Amino acid sequence: MSAARAAAAPAPPTARGRIDKRQAILSAAIEVFARDGYERAGVEAIAAEAGVAKPTIYNHLGGKENLYRAAMAEAAARSKTKVLAAVDGFPTTGEDLRAGLRTVARSLVDCHISPQGWALSRLLYTEAARFPEVYDEVQTEGGRQINEALAGRLARLGNAGVLRVPDPVLAARHFMALITGELAARTAMGTRELPEEELAGIIADGVETFLAAFGT
Repeated sequence: MSAARAAAAPAPPTARGRIDKRQAILSAAIEVFARDGYERAGVEAIAAEAGVAKPTIYNHLGGKENLYRAAMAEAAARSKTKVLAAVDGFPTTGEDLRAGLRTVARSLVDCHISPQGWALSRLLYTEAARFPEVYDEVQTEGGRQINEALAGRLARLGNAGVLRVPDPVLAARHFMALITGELAARTAMGTRELPEEELAGIIADGVETFLAAFGT
């Protein structure tokens, strides 16, 4: 082969290109599954959303069932990243603790009530019987990591004498329950918009109840 022909030959696909294509497919799958539900979502629609050929999806991720599992795992990982970033804003001292708790609670609630977040939650519950292992992984493993991160922040405040938290893990569960527990019912799983003042009231009431139970 001549040098000119070798230079003109197309380069083989790189690992980076495969990763980017896989991410595009997963992003499209998350969008289509959340929008259409598992039964109505088609691989053709996902391929069109991702801008790839249908066989490319099978080459990267196999059939529809495996694509659903991979898409939900990716969506859960993205959601967890956002929630952990919100947890990073947790107050570290007792200075204006109430305001600090309300601020971080609002960030956590915003992660919880995004339109895509609600759509994926509805999808997860709807398909729990078909994919129980996906439900368990998202709810148990993802929730555990978030709860542990939150418990760590609460333990610091407990060690500083700002809060009384003999069991930080339990306190973390209570905090999340108090600020998010009413949202599913109040919004009908995200299908009804919650007025801003009502949302702010839920957060304020949750923080006050938490402080009443765990404050010094």
